[in-house]
Amino acid sequence: MAGEKTGPTAVVPFRQFVLKVHSRCNLACTYCYIYAGPDRSWRARPPTVPAATMRQTALRIAEHARTHRLREVRIDLHGGEPLLTGPGPLLAQAAAVRAALPAGCTAAFGVQTNGTLLTGEMIDTLAAAGFRLGLSLDGGTPGLNRRRIDHAGRPSWPAVSRAVRLLRDRPEVFAGILCTIDITAGPAEVYDSLRALDPPMVDFLLPHANWTSPPPAPLGPAGRTPYGDWLCTAFDLWWDGGPGPRVRVFTEILGLLLGRPSSSEAVGLSPVVALVVDTDGAIEQVDSLKSTYEGAAATGLDVFHHTFDDALAHPGMAARRSGRDGLGAQCRGCALVEVCGGGNYAHRYRADAGGFTNPSVYCADLERLIRHIAARLNATVALN
Repeated sequence: MAGEKTGPTAVVPFRQFVLKVHSRCNLACTYCYIYAGPDRSWRARPPTVPAATMRQTALRIAEHARTHRLREVRIDLHGGEPLLTGPGPLLAQAAAVRAALPAGCTAAFGVQTNGTLLTGEMIDTLAAAGFRLGLSLDGGTPGLNRRRIDHAGRPSWPAVSRAVRLLRDRPEVFAGILCTIDITAGPAEVYDSLRALDPPMVDFLLPHANWTSPPPAPLGPAGRTPYGDWLCTAFDLWWDGGPGPRVRVFTEILGLLLGRPSSSEAVGLSPVVALVVDTDGAIEQVDSLKSTYEGAAATGLDVFHHTFDDALAHPGMAARRSGRDGLGAQCRGCALVEVCGGGNYAHRYRADAGGFTNPSVYCADLERLIRHIAARLNATVALN
């Protein structure tokens, strides 16, 4: 692409900017790695992004787009819960970015929300400004969302179910659903209930965990793959079930098996293309790193004193962009490395040995899923 170097020292610019517009949340999900995890940096940050920070961030995005001759950037407004601000600051952020971008560069805007504050009027307002809205859900029933409660312990489902109904009627606005896997819930119940909500996309997320802070479900004894088994069952339901939502983790793996690059940090070896700007203007790496230790996502950079090219050169960013070279020996020698990519970077962490150069804590589960998908793909090709 124009503006990028080629060869072994290629620089891939950021194309996705995750902007925190609110650093607090109205829910207290029992598995939240931000507010119940080891990193408490959110406590010292302003609850809402100041207008000056918003404007400076827009200028930095435009500067990066101009430097690298980008034709499109993706802006995701996050929190906390971004709708705690109401739509006004979201519209202001979008207007600031659009006004700053150079000619020939466009921006696609999204909001990731828990849905509890969403109203029809708010959807209309955000849709008119070109936003798409993604929901975070654990399934399509009250029981499956029992871990998603507010600070008084009350269920979020009544409010979320209203949001789902509103978004089903606005498919041009509905971006999809992010679902963190709970293997105590059956994959058929979860997938079928989500499919019934008619989202265009579902992304099943492994719980953010690592060797120092293991997943909720024990992974031993050797050979046991509870998350891989769960995902294999869900894949079969999706593969055999006819028209339904795109399931990102499945389409990513299928694409990698067919030789396409990945667009996710969950699998594959494609370079990182996203960064985070918090409400105080701090430039950070992806939030998932906050599940490992205090300060893991920090760079020491901010939008007032540093460019996004400075962030590209940060050692932490470079480590996550190094592909196969950044993996440990076990991963580099694995036959599945081009597809697995070592798994999510945060899931490799081990405090007492190797830091992030270990295999994923979900290594066996990922191998189980990838081999299963490859077998199903091969069988389908053979039949045709």
